[in-house]
Amino acid sequence: MSYHHLALAAKDMTAIHEFYEGIMGFELVKVEIAPVMGGGWGKHFFYRMDGDDSRFIAFWELNDTPGQDDYAYDLNKAAKTPQGTNHYSFSVDTLEELESWRKKWNAAGLDVLEIDHNWCHSVYTRDPNGNMIEYCLTTGSFTEADRKRALAALDEREMNASPPPAKMKQWLAAEY
Repeated sequence: MSYHHLALAAKDMTAIHEFYEGIMGFELVKVEIAPVMGGGWGKHFFYRMDGDDSRFIAFWELNDTPGQDDYAYDLNKAAKTPQGTNHYSFSVDTLEELESWRKKWNAAGLDVLEIDHNWCHSVYTRDPNGNMIEYCLTTGSFTEADRKRALAALDEREMNASPPPAKMKQWLAAEY
């Protein structure tokens, strides 16, 4: 089973559209306009990812909803969690594809964080809502020892740190 879509509120739908269609290459294919629970109305925009009609990222442009001036659109600010905790990740199939996203984001004026987590390799940037987005390539396989470690961590109450990343680099847009 896979997910159908991730839906998020948009602070500025024009900026979201320019980012997700113009930079990310996701195609806007559908909008649903309807009343919103609790009052007001919204436009629910669906962006098709990779030409797949079963996987979307969607954004709500909310109008006339109670309290909308106080909305937090960055998931971590809204949840009061540390920066980067809540994020969404898209898959790539090769290191070359991962590198091409890093270059594309830098060329678009976005800073990029690259991390080789020892079992996956990722690049991260932020969307116009301030949310961290990631492209990730799985580079390792999972062993029974990995599973045992994960199960043991369920009960741990003190930090028993994983090995540090093999690589961590900040790619500032101004440098590229």
